[in-house]
Amino acid sequence: MDKTLNLKLDRAARTPLAEQIRKGIASAIESGVLAPGARLPSWLDLAAQLGVARGTVRTAYEKLSAAQLIAASRASGTHVAARPSMSVRQEEAPDPGSFMEMYQELTAGPLAFQMGVPAQEAIPAKLFARIRSSAVRAELSAPPLYPDPRGEPELRREIAAYLAIARGIECSPSQVIITGGFSSGLGLALRVLGLEGRKAWVENPGFPFTRRGLELARLSLAPIPVDADGMDVDYGLNHAPDAALAVVTPGQQAPLGFTLSLARRLRLLDWAASKGAWVVEDDYLSELQMKGRASPALASLDRAGRVIHIGSFSKTLTPALRLGFLVVPLPLAGRFAEVAACLSPAPGPAVQLATAAFMRDGHYMRHLRRTKRIYATQTDALLKCLRPHAKNNANDIAVAGLAVLLRLPDGAPDLAIARETLSFGLAPTPLSLWCASTAPVRSGLLLGIATAPQKRLAASCERLYGIIDRFTEQRAPRSSS
Repeated sequence: MDKTLNLKLDRAARTPLAEQIRKGIASAIESGVLAPGARLPSWLDLAAQLGVARGTVRTAYEKLSAAQLIAASRASGTHVAARPSMSVRQEEAPDPGSFMEMYQELTAGPLAFQMGVPAQEAIPAKLFARIRSSAVRAELSAPPLYPDPRGEPELRREIAAYLAIARGIECSPSQVIITGGFSSGLGLALRVLGLEGRKAWVENPGFPFTRRGLELARLSLAPIPVDADGMDVDYGLNHAPDAALAVVTPGQQAPLGFTLSLARRLRLLDWAASKGAWVVEDDYLSELQMKGRASPALASLDRAGRVIHIGSFSKTLTPALRLGFLVVPLPLAGRFAEVAACLSPAPGPAVQLATAAFMRDGHYMRHLRRTKRIYATQTDALLKCLRPHAKNNANDIAVAGLAVLLRLPDGAPDLAIARETLSFGLAPTPLSLWCASTAPVRSGLLLGIATAPQKRLAASCERLYGIIDRFTEQRAPRSSS
């Protein structure tokens, strides 16, 4: 309470303590820090918290009540009173053009064609809620001890078993570290590796949040082009052989969806082993491979212990869980545990125990099979609606993992087009945001398959192409008369 309101009492001041408390709470109410209806602690609790006599706080509360700033009742306690003229504190908007503005645009929603989130109907909400409620009870009934910072042993065992079957990774639970998602895992890995000032290979195009994370960790970026075989490893060897790190999405390249070829996987691992470099494998989309079985993880081929595998449940379950994991080489397991304990401990036990039970009882694998069927159906429906608009150029439309890439005419402003669609409830992702270099790239829009609107899909595609055509016509050169 005193930290939220910044109630700093000066016992040496001439102003009585009751008046200082009254002024502090009144100021918080007037400025909007305390919104109408916000609950206040009882005067007994606040007196104990501030270390003052109970009568002192009671006097302050009586004055606030007389001024109609607060209201008290035996049934509901003490609350901030409703005041029509009260100004509400507004959260500051991010600076235009800043990373946080882009972050909020890409994570707003849920909107049609939004990338990075699963389909609402695919989430096993009722089942998981029931399992999680049992886990919450178990968490609260357990002795009040600090949990293992590496994560709950039950979940680490389930993940190790799942990875052996689904991703071909042989690891022990001691190599598994539970995190708050991919970004949390990347941050933990960068802290352990200590590569500040070194160079890192990043895919181009590639995940913009990863690029920014590496920059914040004070690494310099070496963008490596991507083609149908994934990251061009030979390009990296020729242009940045001194890099200390490579961050790749070998299973399904983000955002183009290509799989890193076996030849390039082996070339990448040879480079890491010979140079003492590290490879962070972002297992983007994990098992959600639409055609055939997902390729084994890059870490399954690692014999020199240079690959750090990062996975999450954001795409397969929901990003709201904020749950992911690392698989680290055995010699680094102790160091990762140490850094996790001091700087980045695992999330609370309840969500971990629920996920472990979900996996242990076979629900997770069944959920993945069902989700893939849903997404396959939605992919076919989206392509069927888009192809009539392709204007005889089928190459302008391509499936890219859990998205469909629409190639736009050269020079078309994909960022402006994407922002224009927001007012219509659409959220395609501009391809240009994924590009690390300033070199000219062909613009495009990425349409998330999981969030493709099933009921109004044709109308949404019609609306999207109408906006694209309007921007394209505006940029078309006028013929001379």
